[in-house]
Amino acid sequence: MVSFKELGLVNTREMFAKAVKGGYAIPAFNFNNMEQLQAIIQAAAETKSPVILQVSKGARNYANQTLLRYMAQGAVEYAKELGWEKPQIVLHLDHGDSFELCKSCVDFGFSSVMIDASALPFEENIALTKKVVEYAHQHDVTVEAELGVLAGVEDEVAAEESHYTKPEEVIEFATKSGCDSLAISIGTSHGAYKFTPEQCTVDPKTGRLVPPPLAFDVLHEVEKKLPGFPIVLHGSSSVPQDEVDTINANGGALKAAVGIPEEQLREASKSAVCKINIDSDSRLAMTAAVRKVFTEKPAEFDPRKYLGPARDNMKKLYIHKIVEVLGSDGKAE
Repeated sequence: MVSFKELGLVNTREMFAKAVKGGYAIPAFNFNNMEQLQAIIQAAAETKSPVILQVSKGARNYANQTLLRYMAQGAVEYAKELGWEKPQIVLHLDHGDSFELCKSCVDFGFSSVMIDASALPFEENIALTKKVVEYAHQHDVTVEAELGVLAGVEDEVAAEESHYTKPEEVIEFATKSGCDSLAISIGTSHGAYKFTPEQCTVDPKTGRLVPPPLAFDVLHEVEKKLPGFPIVLHGSSSVPQDEVDTINANGGALKAAVGIPEEQLREASKSAVCKINIDSDSRLAMTAAVRKVFTEKPAEFDPRKYLGPARDNMKKLYIHKIVEVLGSDGKAE
């Protein structure tokens, strides 16, 4: 058993309370490897933003749970080395699908876990979430739950169609489950292909696809039912078209990739939404930089020479999200 406190991590309780009160959102960036982690910590340290390091079940299997523990501990020390005296860093399990997985993460030093039982019937979702909450809270680990289903694909999480969260269910769910934060479905979606062309309109000036607006009416109803309660948005990558264009110009084939407009995420950040998940944007930034190097320098085979630019491009993306979209810069001085 390893306590997250021994690793220098924090849980989300105080972090979320400040974000809800302050009208900003905490960035939750998924990572799978060292370069992503370096870019996240560099961006958070430079902007003094609290940050959530997210690890999916697939990423945990990819990176190894023991290595992840030491990477998280190393991330805290690296942040201090960069001049961030009191780093506010969370290590969070994204889309945990069983009690056993959540328990294992708590035992290995995660400071926050998500139990995603949203595909189960309402009462079963409550029961499984409550079981995870009871174990996690014994170790001061915070728990995120989900109500409603997001469409799209992300690692092992896949659903063909979304089901908006029903505001009338949130009070009972939060009260009975005891969760610390709640992910809701208001039209965001996992992956780089969040919407079909048929769901979008076309911008006459650019010819690009414009996705349907988020269901802010659902969000506002949830806020009324649970005033001040931390709300989470999954599937919130904006799929930057410049990165998509770079990928396609260098041998890629990303057609009709479209994400959530940043102005909508900016609006959500000022509400009770205090955590916004971003994964696909980082993957796009990394892939765009790597493809560009391979096109311009086809003889290159030193990983540092293409992963270095990829790291720099991701850092640039993370800083942009923190400062221009979420408003979390300067909140962890």
